[in-house]
Formats: sequence, structure tokens, C-alpha cells
Amino acid sequence: MKKLWRSTLALILGFLLLSVAPSSMGRFVVEKNSLTVTSPEKIKGTYDSAIGNFGIPQYGGSMAGSVVYPKDNQKGCKEFDESGISFKSKPGALPTIVLLDRGSCFFALKVWNAQKAGASAVLVADDIEENLITMDTPEEDGSSAKYIENITIPSALIEKSFGIKLKDAISGGDMVNVNLDWREAVPHPDDRVEYELWTNSNDECGVKCDMLMEFVKDFKGAAQILEKGGYTQFTPHYITWYCPQAFTLSKQCKSQCINHGRYCAPDPEQDFSTGYDGKNVVIENLRQLCVYKVANETKKPWVWWDYVTDFQIRCPMKEKKYNKECADAVIKSLGLDLKKIEKCMGDPDADSDNPVLKEEQDAQVGKGSRGDVTILPTLVVNNRQYRGKLEKGAVMKAICSGFEETTEPAVCLSSDVETNECLDNNGGCWQDKAANITACKDTFRGRVCECPLVDGVQFKGDGYTTCEASGPGRCKINNGGCWHDARNGHAFSACLDDGHVKCQCPAGFKGDGIKNCDDIDECKEKKACQCPECSCTNTWGSYDCSCSGDLLYIRDHDACISKTASQGGKSAWAAFWVILLGLVVAAAGAYLVYKYRIRSYMDSEIRAIMAQYMPLDSQGEVVNHVNDERA
Repeated sequence: MKKLWRSTLALILGFLLLSVAPSSMGRFVVEKNSLTVTSPEKIKGTYDSAIGNFGIPQYGGSMAGSVVYPKDNQKGCKEFDESGISFKSKPGALPTIVLLDRGSCFFALKVWNAQKAGASAVLVADDIEENLITMDTPEEDGSSAKYIENITIPSALIEKSFGIKLKDAISGGDMVNVNLDWREAVPHPDDRVEYELWTNSNDECGVKCDMLMEFVKDFKGAAQILEKGGYTQFTPHYITWYCPQAFTLSKQCKSQCINHGRYCAPDPEQDFSTGYDGKNVVIENLRQLCVYKVANETKKPWVWWDYVTDFQIRCPMKEKKYNKECADAVIKSLGLDLKKIEKCMGDPDADSDNPVLKEEQDAQVGKGSRGDVTILPTLVVNNRQYRGKLEKGAVMKAICSGFEETTEPAVCLSSDVETNECLDNNGGCWQDKAANITACKDTFRGRVCECPLVDGVQFKGDGYTTCEASGPGRCKINNGGCWHDARNGHAFSACLDDGHVKCQCPAGFKGDGIKNCDDIDECKEKKACQCPECSCTNTWGSYDCSCSGDLLYIRDHDACISKTASQGGKSAWAAFWVILLGLVVAAAGAYLVYKYRIRSYMDSEIRAIMAQYMPLDSQGEVVNHVNDERA
């Protein structure tokens, strides 16, 4: 038994040492969020804080709160109920952010105790001067597993010196208000988010494995919607280690590794003598990688989610189905090319590198803003490691915060993920209630005030106080914001649809064209119907003018003429047209006669000319005297 433990210890130490070896050029990056002190004035400013790797950080959002430092249980290792301390905020008050000291118990236990007492968030002050570290969960046992899973508030570690400043201000009677900001925790450069999940096919590693499997099942639907819509690019990864050179021929190394010790995984049951071996896990990890690669070649990378969830359900270790036969059955049921997947996996007994797993080991090393992958599982969003509970809603917030503002898909704007700030006082943006048009555009991080595009008509303005329709077609949208009215079946509008933002009262009205256009009384202002015989009556938007007796009003000349004259004029016009028509007919007849006479004349001339050279049928033979012989 002692020999087994020595071998186990040697192999585990080898794994630990060599898991660092490929990352020697990388580093562990602490993911941070911004913490701003808004009061008191003497410590006002922005400070760094390290996001805890449990609970639910508010990615894409922020939280304003009042900091409280308890008089008792300042490390938070005991339940606050025992001391009669409550951190629940009173109605209308800011949320309570509890400040605790590091030490004596797990970070997660401190946060859990504060959460149960009503805290909205927790700050843990470091007890030594050092660079910030990530507060991680402890190795789960029966006692810690339950509370870790139930932590739902965010937490962060702050530097010792900053913690002292906060404590001094609180002890001095100052109200300490801070703002925790996660809006820039994830980069958001464009309209597509790239994210990756470092996972494992092992389903016998305790609470973390159970939580990972549950997350994959819950997140599958959302992940596939995002991937099919082209909103995201997802890549799965699997951590592997390699065996120390001195142990490559050992029984333990052979059972935990493939390709002669190059790619290894810990024993699932932590017992080399029973159950599955680490190499079984490595082979299945490799298979899942190849499932993704083959599915990606067919432009259906989201099939990976189907395979992984189906494999978890159909091929669990507990039922002794974690094997190639069960995996092949799942692959066939999904319509994937089994031969291509087997070719991708290669030979696990070969004494050479496996290209797929070698690429995975290289990817474990941090690059750019992303640190080394050392925690399993790890989610990376836009090259930043996610910190917090691996839960569907929390991960969706992290992914949605990675989109450039206003480019988020609809799933990111659902009430389950974010709060629509446009519902509260229209977000402080411009609004036309009559036309039901607003400049408020809801985004995952909040809202933007941006003049809208409605039915092809672009509104222009600052989006806060003004937005005016511009361009052709603007009069179709709430009459272009101009005055309009209708009476007695006649409609009038001050909107000019000429491509410019302009409101001008129509003829017969006067005013600013926006709020009012008043009817002009042409009769009273003597602008029409001014002839001596005229009688003027004003109407809305126009006027009526009549003449006395048998006179007829001519609007263009503002004059009255007799109906007889009007009729005589009509007769004269009729006579004129009759004469004109007669002249046209005579001219046409003369032209036809002229054409006939010309043709007859030409025919007779031609016949005369031709008669000089040849006899015609109607003439006798012409006697030729030229050749007569005379005696």
C-alpha cells in the first residue's frame, strides 16, 4: 500500500511540475474589475479589485453600494446571525457591500456567511502587501460543496493598503460609498464574440464535474442559437499534462497517459487499482476535440454540444459505458463521419506527437491579455478569463458584455439577462409619443440615445432633446413634425417633402408651420374678390367670390363678366373652329387636285418623248426614208 502511495505521489508531483513546464513562458493573469470610491472626498478615486472565481459577477453591469465593516466577526468565518448582525438594506437605501479581512477560513466561506446575512457584495481586504490574486473555491468536500454552489453575490479581493483606507474612513464616521463596475471586464471590440471552454470528459471528479456537466446541458440551447446566428465563435479545449521522463515506463504512467507519456490525465477515481484510468479520459477528450473539428469542417460546429451532452447522458462512468462503443453510437446518431473522427484521433500507442493534443498543450500557455489556463473548468471570453460561477445566466452576461454596444443579439436583451433602461422615463432620451417613436435604444450595458431610422426616414439630432425627420418621405412620419389639420373633407399640411427639414404653412394660412397655421381671411384683408360687382365669403383655407346678377366671376383676373358675353365668346370660338376646319379641308382638297394635275401632265410628257423613239401600239409603222434608193 505504501509503495502505491509513493508511486501515486511521484506521479502527481510529476503532473504538477510538468503542468507548469509548458507554461514557463506564460503567466497567470488576475481578472480585475474597476472599483470607484465616490465618497468620502479624502479617499475618492478608482482602485483595482480581483474578481472572485465563485458567485455571480455582474458582467456588463455595475453596482453602487455603501461599505460596511462589521464590529465583530471581521474575517467572516462564522455566521453573522450568531452575533445578531444583519446587512440587509432598508427600503430606498443603497445595497450593502461588506468589507471583510483575509485569513482563518476559505474566501468562499466568508462570502457565503455575508450573503446569508443580507450582503449584496463582499470585498475581502488582503492581509499582506502583495499583487492581487484570484480568490478561488476550495477543493470541494461534503461541507463546502453546498454553499459554494449557492453563492450568488459578487466578490472581489482588494489590496491591504486600500482596505486600511476604507476601514479608517468607516471608523471615522464617514459614509463610504463605492461603485463596482464590471462593464469593461470583458473587451467588446465588434459584433462577434469569441469564447472557449476548457473542459474535461471525466464525470467522476466530484462537485466541479457535476457543475460542469449541468452547465453544458443548460447552456447548450443558447450556445447553439448564438453560433447558428453567426454571433459567436466557440472553441472547446481540453487540458492535458505529460509524464516525467523518469516515469514514462512505470505502470502508473502507462495507465494514465497515451503516446508514451506525452498526454496524460489524472485517474478519475484517484485509485490506480480500480475503475477507469486516466488514459481513458485522455482518449475521450481527444475524441471530443475531433468531433468538434469534423463538425466545424461541415460548417456545423454547434454539433459538439449535442455530442457532449448525449455522451454524458448515454455513456456515464457510473454505468460502465464510458467507452469507444458507446461513443461511436452517439457519433452515428448525430450523422457525423466516424472514419474522419478516427483518422483525426490518430494512434494513441504511437511514440510520437499527436497534432491535436500538442496544439491543446500549446494553447494552455497564456497569450496577450489572457493568462495561463490552470483552473478547470475555465471559460475565456474575448481572450479574458471568466471569473465566477459557471451558470447559464452568469455566463450569458459575460458573453453579452463582449459585444460592441448596439450590436447585441436579441437573446442578450431579454429580461432574463438584462434590464431594459428605456422602460424607465424613456432612458432620458428624445421621444415622440404621438408617433410612438423614441431615440432610446436598449443595450446590454444600459442604453444609448440615438435618433432612429423609421420606415426609411432618418431622424437627425442629438438624441436627447431633439430628433427631426429628414430626407424624402419624412412627411409620412408624423407629418414631419409640422402642423397639419383637416376640415370638411379637406386636409392641409405645412410639411414640404423636398428633402429638407422645413415646415411652411400652405397657401391661405400663416404661422410658424410647426405648432400653428392660422387661416387667412382674404376677404377682410382685401387680398381677393375686390372687383366692384364681387361679393366675398371667407372659407377655411380659401375663399368664395360671387358676382351679382348674371355676372360670372373669373378668379385669375379677379373680375366679373356677363354670362351673355361668356356665351358669345363661346359662339365666336365655335365659329372660329368651324372656319378653321373648313380651311383645312379646302387646303387638303386643293393639294390633292394639284397632285393629280401634276401627275397627269408628267404622264403625257413622258409618252410624247417615248413616241419619238419607238412606235406605240396605237400608232402605225413609221416609214423610214433614209435608205430609199433614188434612180
